[in-house]
Amino acid sequence: MASMTSGGDKPRLLVVEDDPALAQALALGLSRRGFNVAQATNGQTALDRACSEPFAAIVLDLTLPELDGLEVLRGMRGKGIGTPVIVLTARGTVGDRVQGLRLGADDYLPKPFDLDELEARLLALLRRGRGGVQASGSARLDFGALAIDEAAGVCYANGEAIELSAREFAMLSALMERPAHAVTRDRLWERVFADGSDAQPDAIEVVAYRLRKKIAGLGVELVALRGVGYLIREKRAE
Repeated sequence: MASMTSGGDKPRLLVVEDDPALAQALALGLSRRGFNVAQATNGQTALDRACSEPFAAIVLDLTLPELDGLEVLRGMRGKGIGTPVIVLTARGTVGDRVQGLRLGADDYLPKPFDLDELEARLLALLRRGRGGVQASGSARLDFGALAIDEAAGVCYANGEAIELSAREFAMLSALMERPAHAVTRDRLWERVFADGSDAQPDAIEVVAYRLRKKIAGLGVELVALRGVGYLIREKRAE
């Protein structure tokens, strides 16, 4: 994976803002504070760059041409992109803030804001060590409405903790490391039954069945691939 830092280990940011004056001020101010800043001025470009380039964090306006900021968030998280996102917006309602956080925003800063506060919030996010496309061994995995904190052993759905058994948690973690990609049955067996227990051959199907029921209605689905294994993907329309 490409580095999320460059130029003397400066954290690489994507600033998404369609107001030219504000975008320039943010880029200049954050650059002076030690960040390496890339920019996007519309939602589609932001989504494309977020899904194809490594960033330590993203500063995202909500009111954007082509795709709204909330659609950018939804698209990122739906593709399994867990890069930390701070939302900047002039929208002041509680509903907008809640919706952004539910879609996977990590923080929320209303306009007008102080650049020092934005810097402090960015540094706080980076200290959590969440940055970039999620991979095996990372501290947190995000996909759609689901988020897994592997260090804490907790799964969240729309920000609320959900109850999973240890084996269900292990299976979901393995699947969310590669959303929309097949994970072989053997690989899942190694993760789910890592304790070496003498489970029956169909035990993996039992775990999958229980997990599927628990994530039903969350916009994602667990799919069995005959002769291969399983994958998790966005739920398709009936």
